[in-house]
Amino acid sequence: MPKPMYSGIEGKVALVTGGGRGLGKAICLALAREGADIALTDLQAADETAREIEALGKKAMAFSADVTKEAEVKEMVDRIVAEWGGIDILVNNVGGDHAFLLEDLPVSEWDWMMDINMKGLFHCTKIVSEVMKKRGGGKIVNISSLAGLRMTLYGSIAYSAAKAGVIGFTRHCAFELGPAKINVNAVCPGPTMTEVVLSRISPEVKKRTLQSTPLQDFTYPEDQADAVVFLASERARMVTGTTLLVDGGISLPVGFVEWDEFYSSRKQWLKEKKWEGKKTSM
Repeated sequence: MPKPMYSGIEGKVALVTGGGRGLGKAICLALAREGADIALTDLQAADETAREIEALGKKAMAFSADVTKEAEVKEMVDRIVAEWGGIDILVNNVGGDHAFLLEDLPVSEWDWMMDINMKGLFHCTKIVSEVMKKRGGGKIVNISSLAGLRMTLYGSIAYSAAKAGVIGFTRHCAFELGPAKINVNAVCPGPTMTEVVLSRISPEVKKRTLQSTPLQDFTYPEDQADAVVFLASERARMVTGTTLLVDGGISLPVGFVEWDEFYSSRKQWLKEKKWEGKKTSM
């Protein structure tokens, strides 16, 4: 097996939120293959991913911490520092979505969207960056979305607002934390074929997604994980405050929008879900 290019990740400690499945799991495994020990959070599947990390010969620490709660984040970080000495890489991946139109959006769901996509990001970055300062620096990678950069038919008003907030947060943190040698960047995935997406996407939408992608291929969690590894590595030593778009070029074309189809699909989603405050985590 060819030796990978030097990344500087060997022997580092990484914390990945939402690391139990999908994109988060792919990020955990990619960083572990580069030589990092991985602490991860997930409310459901952290233990399974931890076992896969250990099978790669790296240490793993699994948490079910709710990152929207400051006390739980602090307790988790304190334990990582106590057992492993510090944190060198933070990947803020946890997030969630829904498909509400503005006219149907309850305030409670707006608040939930901001909490899951922004509050956890804030708590983890604030607490972990203090640990990184004591280590002489670190790498923070925040997972945003194509919906945070431009209008997409895959997002919603609350999700788009939250993910745009992730990008703004990233830029300002890069400015504030730069003197402490902490790089802060964001990855914006386009439509990515995670298990959750594949379970929800119709054959017709899948076909149209492929037709709209200039590279004529789907984007998978491993593609996003490769971008995270780059930004967490020494190869990105002088990269900070940037947003890396990984979407196969789907954001390039400007096409005709079927407004009636967009509107009716949202109404159908609401009807089928019989919404009772259920949430979808990414």
